Amino acid sequence: MKQTAFHLAALAASVLSWSTHAAPTGYPTKPIRLVIGFPAGGGADNTARLYGDALSHELGQPVIVDNRPGAGTTIAAEFVAKAPADGYTLYIATASLMGGDKVLYRNIKYQPSDFMPITRLVAAPMILAVNRDTGIRSVADLVAQAKAHPGALNYSSSGNGVITHLAGVYFTKLAGVQMTHVPFKGGAPSAQAVAAGDVQLTFGTAPSVKPMIDTGKIVPIAVTSGQRSAAHPQLPTIAEGGVKGYDLSAWYGLFAPAKTPPEIIDKLYAATAKVMANPELKKKFLLQGDEVSVSGSVAEFQEYAAREGKIGVDLAVTSGAKID
Repeated sequence: MKQTAFHLAALAASVLSWSTHAAPTGYPTKPIRLVIGFPAGGGADNTARLYGDALSHELGQPVIVDNRPGAGTTIAAEFVAKAPADGYTLYIATASLMGGDKVLYRNIKYQPSDFMPITRLVAAPMILAVNRDTGIRSVADLVAQAKAHPGALNYSSSGNGVITHLAGVYFTKLAGVQMTHVPFKGGAPSAQAVAAGDVQLTFGTAPSVKPMIDTGKIVPIAVTSGQRSAAHPQLPTIAEGGVKGYDLSAWYGLFAPAKTPPEIIDKLYAATAKVMANPELKKKFLLQGDEVSVSGSVAEFQEYAAREGKIGVDLAVTSGAKID
């Protein structure tokens, strides 16, 4: 009898020990750090704060946005890659994390496998916009001019190797045209260069090009996404304009360090899907040009992130860009 009681007690202790390590059902029990590789006040920061505030209310713990800008987000990515895989350090990142960084930056110390994709959060197409004096008013016009004058059209971007640069690389590749890339230090000067006529066009983020569009100095002709955008319903897609297969959007996704327990990943996914479905939160994102775009499952996002990462790698290699 005593022996049976002893075995039962030992079994109970074993089960308790296993469950403590394998199923952290009390998560979260302390504040969560939400890291981004961009400075405060930008689009990524606004996304992180809107999402972080909603997630905090859902999980019952503070979600603290931790801005770690520098070296094209690679400083933030390296920090997260080395963080404990316990669900208390999360990362909002773009497709470049899934391979493009390795092409563009020579000395980074992380791999895509160092991260666990959880879900896409929001997506936003870029806007293809042209100087008003070019006479270009459609994608077909742009392709015709580019083919008639190879290399004569210049497009601006917010920097070498960034998504607004790769959008132009993707366009020239699929349309079979030659255009000249002119990088600037940020989206605002890139759009201003189009308005001034220093370059003829840009693939810009909505916040960057909107002021110039509103004053009539540049003309939007298409969005870069595969489907029309709810934020810009009047604009056709580049694919509709004749460049078949073109589909490229800037998106932010939620990642954790690799080996974060599946139970925590599942809880974060479920909480995210719930808060991002809130109509009021969707409206707030739409006002800044983003569309809520939560993945159908963790597995779906893993496949999506890998696919987008491969596209990013191919475009980065094609661009020839290198950043020290």
